[in-house]
Amino acid sequence: EVQLQASGGGLVQAGGSLRLSCAASGFTFDDYAIGWFRQAPGKEREGVSCISSSDGSTYYADSVKGRFTISSDNAKNTVSLQMNSLKPEDTAVYYCVFEEGPCYGSSWYGHDTDDYWGQGTLVTVSS
Repeated sequence: EVQLQASGGGLVQAGGSLRLSCAASGFTFDDYAIGWFRQAPGKEREGVSCISSSDGSTYYADSVKGRFTISSDNAKNTVSLQMNSLKPEDTAVYYCVFEEGPCYGSSWYGHDTDDYWGQGTLVTVSS
């Protein structure tokens, strides 16, 4: 069973930075997508960013392009999300998500796929 252990998050002022990390374990396939979704109170879930283990291809939501950077260490099965220039609208619970296959065929692109979710970590950006 896939297990995801997320860390990071917290409270930061607008314009500040935070880094989220997630470690994945318990899987056997080599080709996977891993990244982050978020959900703010009263809002729909949003796919924030994804990275493919096979070729390092990435996905970013328009709302975070140019501010967030995703990276991974395949040897350690970890993924990180560096969040810069944070805005109050980035406030949400962030979830580490894992799927078999690359990002472009995944739920980040709206496909109905099987995915695994870690526990959420709260990011709060004050104005």
